[in-house]
Amino acid sequence: MPIYSPRPITDWQRCHGVSAPCQTTRQMERRNPHIYRLHSTVGGSTFRTQATARSARRTTRIQGARMTATTINFVRHGKVYNPNHVLYERLPGFHLSTSGRRMAETTGRYIAASPQLNTATAVYSSPLDRTRETADAILIELNALRAERGQEQLELLTDKRLIEAGNEFRGKRIGHGDGALWKPENLKLVRNLWRPTWGESYRSIASRMQDFALEKVDEHPGEQIIVVSHESPIWSYRHMLETGHPEHNMLLRKTALASVTSITYDNATHNVLGITYADPVARAEAARA
Repeated sequence: MPIYSPRPITDWQRCHGVSAPCQTTRQMERRNPHIYRLHSTVGGSTFRTQATARSARRTTRIQGARMTATTINFVRHGKVYNPNHVLYERLPGFHLSTSGRRMAETTGRYIAASPQLNTATAVYSSPLDRTRETADAILIELNALRAERGQEQLELLTDKRLIEAGNEFRGKRIGHGDGALWKPENLKLVRNLWRPTWGESYRSIASRMQDFALEKVDEHPGEQIIVVSHESPIWSYRHMLETGHPEHNMLLRKTALASVTSITYDNATHNVLGITYADPVARAEAARA
């Protein structure tokens, strides 16, 4: 069953600028019936949403009450300059390449052109060079628009919970020539692609991303925010929300460079209302072709 299977947009989603989820909620519910429940009905639309541990402890809202939502737009950084093909993990000194800066600028323009995303009230980033540089490119576009509106300029906020996954192959050549991945003494580190034996577990990654996300949902009720992170953290967290577990095959991720994964949460319950995905760089390349 394909992961990216859109369904019709509800009235509530259209009102709040949320496009069709990449995986239907029914698919998510069938896979994880123990963590789903019927939610409230607003404007004639019934929402089946994933209940988190925190939301279960919250007071149930009155049927038909006004619903507010926060959307966190997770952006993966652009391409990194890495001529030696090493796994840079959390190492300092790895900056965006020329094409990577163009990717970040393209995504920045995409965000600034979106009537929903360009209302973002905060921009967060992993503390690593490549994510900060991607976030800076986005801020240039957003702040230019905010200046036209007479709004206060946004500044970059960093958070260690958004950092790249820990990896035992850091600083080594991977998948290129005589890369470390193929050396006999390292094979034990890649014996299971679903549960990484080479570093930080997917569950640990998804847990810190969840902690960050729910904290920001509370801090930014009814708002859009931009969060620049890395492939593994973004996908591990999304996979946990969609399937109930963060473990996955790293070769099957769908998180392109400078892509945007948007997750919308009900502020009152922390329930996930929708997940969408956009690849501004691929879209721009297709438009030029």
